[in-house]
Amino acid sequence: MPLQLVKASPKFGLRLRNSLAALAALVTAAAPVAAEAQGISTLRDAEIEQWLEDYSRPIFAAAGLNPKSIEIIIVNDPTFNAFAGGRYMGVNSGLFTFAKTPNEIEGVIAHEAGHLAGNHGARSAEAMANAGTPMILGLLLAGAAIAAGAPEAGIGLLGLGQNIAIKDYLVYSRSQEATADQSSITYLDRLGKSTKGAMDIWGRMRNYQIITGQRINPFLQSHPLANERYSALQTRAMESPYFNVQDSPEEIQRLQLIQAKIKGFLHDPLQTLRDYPLSDQSDPAHYARAVAYYRHSEIDKALEEVRKLTTAHPNNPYFNELEGQILFEYGRTNESIAPHRKSVELIPDNALMRINLARSLIASNEPDLIAEATTHLKRAVAEEKDNGFAWYELARAYAEQGETAKADLATAESRFQSGAQGDANHFARRALPGLERGTAEWRQAMDIILATQPADGAPPLPSAEPAPAPAPEKREPEEKKTPDVPDPIIIDSN
Repeated sequence: MPLQLVKASPKFGLRLRNSLAALAALVTAAAPVAAEAQGISTLRDAEIEQWLEDYSRPIFAAAGLNPKSIEIIIVNDPTFNAFAGGRYMGVNSGLFTFAKTPNEIEGVIAHEAGHLAGNHGARSAEAMANAGTPMILGLLLAGAAIAAGAPEAGIGLLGLGQNIAIKDYLVYSRSQEATADQSSITYLDRLGKSTKGAMDIWGRMRNYQIITGQRINPFLQSHPLANERYSALQTRAMESPYFNVQDSPEEIQRLQLIQAKIKGFLHDPLQTLRDYPLSDQSDPAHYARAVAYYRHSEIDKALEEVRKLTTAHPNNPYFNELEGQILFEYGRTNESIAPHRKSVELIPDNALMRINLARSLIASNEPDLIAEATTHLKRAVAEEKDNGFAWYELARAYAEQGETAKADLATAESRFQSGAQGDANHFARRALPGLERGTAEWRQAMDIILATQPADGAPPLPSAEPAPAPAPEKREPEEKKTPDVPDPIIIDSN
């Protein structure tokens, strides 16, 4: 569905936490960052994800990274921020609404690519460990002072050790940020992209810090202050031969449509309607109002707005997707099939579009359409094996068709991807007897059972080897019998 909110699973939270922990700005802030990663709320949206793919992958390649190896995450957070570590890059939804041009976001992406190319996540962890040496020394000296009867001196030594440790780490962190800033210009130059966007966005951040009158200690920052960043980048950025290259009107409108969608879905609907009044008849305004009316339960107005878009741009998959979503959510499931089918025809390799269509097909309660939904969902999970929602919908489709074992298996996979290992083990065991031994489905169930088997108190593992084919039954040779033939009847012709 458009702009789907997803609470990260424990499994995803663990992966993300491992990346974020190395990027923690302060030693003492590592725990809050880890906790935040555990309960992080992410967004799934085909349009925004495709935008990030189109703009990020060339930059990753220019940085010498394998573009396909980096997983991009959209975080539901209205603040202007992005992060990178391990094989992840995350961007806040607020980055889109804060930026004025695509080139500004390119500057941020290029900066994060600099962190990835420099392996700063791993180096940060090492620097954090090194910075801990004076903290440990401070703890030892403080303990000795307190034991000697001087608690005040002990507390002072403890604070001294912590401050030295934190400042040592932050000096290193700021140097990484400065390196990533410089690398971003290199990558943009390689692509013939302007560096002006980076200067514009840091300039606005600098002005914000000045206007708000923030008194910031530069020695207690993991990032250089915006004013310092602007000054350090200005000369080199303006020397770029591509500095004055501008985004095309089409590129700017594409970003404006994404901004309209984010505001429509994540901001208060009434505020969105004030931001996009009826006097504004642009495509972004129709888009924002369609979503705002939809969220405000004014379905007729929502459909009127979105159909202005689908009429003017019939081959835009995202406008068709939104129309299908509005119809589906308000119970007009049969009507929702056509626009969802259109969106799949336009971008057939997108898993989210196929999931949307499948939901409408299942809701029709028509056996042929449910069978079609199964085909779409199988393709969706092939594209995104870790999509727990797709597995859940596939379980529903199998259940509607009476394929209980496959429904249980899909449920097990859905629960596994959601981090519910106990449920996953239970449903995989329940599916196993109904699956033919040695098949792909049977092996999938066994994999889930093995991956989720608790150490103690669990039922014994089923045999992992397919049962041997039964030997042909031996039969004793039967005694050959002569069929009974009646005696011939002699007819006397005399």
